[in-house]
Amino acid sequence: MKRIGVLTSGGDSPGMNAAIRAVVRKAIYHDIEVFGIYHGYTGLMNDEIKKMEIGSVADIIHRGGTMLYSSRCPEFKTVEGQLKGVENLKKHGIEGLVVIGGDGSYRGAQKLTGHGFPTIGIPGTIDNDIPGTDFTIGFDTALNTVIQAIDKIRDTATSHERTYVIEVMGRDAGDIALWSGLADGAESILIPEENYEMSDILARLKRGHDRGKRHSIIVVAEGVGSGVEIGKEIQEAMNMETRVTVLGHVQRGGSPTATDRVLASRLGARAVELLLEGAQDRTVGIHNNQIIDLDINEALKMPHKVDQKMVQLARELSI
Repeated sequence: MKRIGVLTSGGDSPGMNAAIRAVVRKAIYHDIEVFGIYHGYTGLMNDEIKKMEIGSVADIIHRGGTMLYSSRCPEFKTVEGQLKGVENLKKHGIEGLVVIGGDGSYRGAQKLTGHGFPTIGIPGTIDNDIPGTDFTIGFDTALNTVIQAIDKIRDTATSHERTYVIEVMGRDAGDIALWSGLADGAESILIPEENYEMSDILARLKRGHDRGKRHSIIVVAEGVGSGVEIGKEIQEAMNMETRVTVLGHVQRGGSPTATDRVLASRLGARAVELLLEGAQDRTVGIHNNQIIDLDINEALKMPHKVDQKMVQLARELSI
């Protein structure tokens, strides 16, 4: 293999640039040419493909987002779109592709391999919802962003004796809410993997109020429902001053943590190694701090599971 390509797709996450850098420099170290594909699968179909050099990825390891840009591309779900992408890859003499992104990006990679083009997936998403890996690139940075925000909100909640509902990202996975809620001592944590009863939340708030507690933090993953509506329900039921903060896309930005930079570097390098070994249709990940790889088809069949021990611990510590 003499030429490979790399692209980022779907939602951006801190650490994607570090992964791009690792792919480019690992490949060049092994005398392989690397081509960057801009704007994800859209750019692949539109032939937005440029050769990259060592200097192309200088001074990006500490930057959030993705230098290759990203997009969501419904057209690539069609066979015509996929074949157009394969045609452009072959036009540039590219023999293998590394795709950095979430489950939608993985499905695109899966389709390319189905058309006979070797592709390796790298998990890049703040939601930490890709099966087959303990952590995804961007999760640790997003988590720390949320924790810093909750720390600041708690100061105000304490000063004004208020209850704060904080809505965080996580449409189908509650890892950001669970980890940040546990780290910040939230009274209640609402995640999409677990059903919740408003009566339980209200009972916790009442118990705290009865023992003299005058402020509370409730963390809600967006997949559960609207934090604004939950806040209104609490205020009406408890006659307790309640405020809502929706953190939104601030969670996706920022300089990646050391954990995300190192993880991205390790995963990017392993993806290149797999292509050199003749592998295809694989995804890389980390398990027990060891870099692993598995069949991308098997990974996509696995359901995302929340850590039940952490869920129980959060309940026990928020009595």
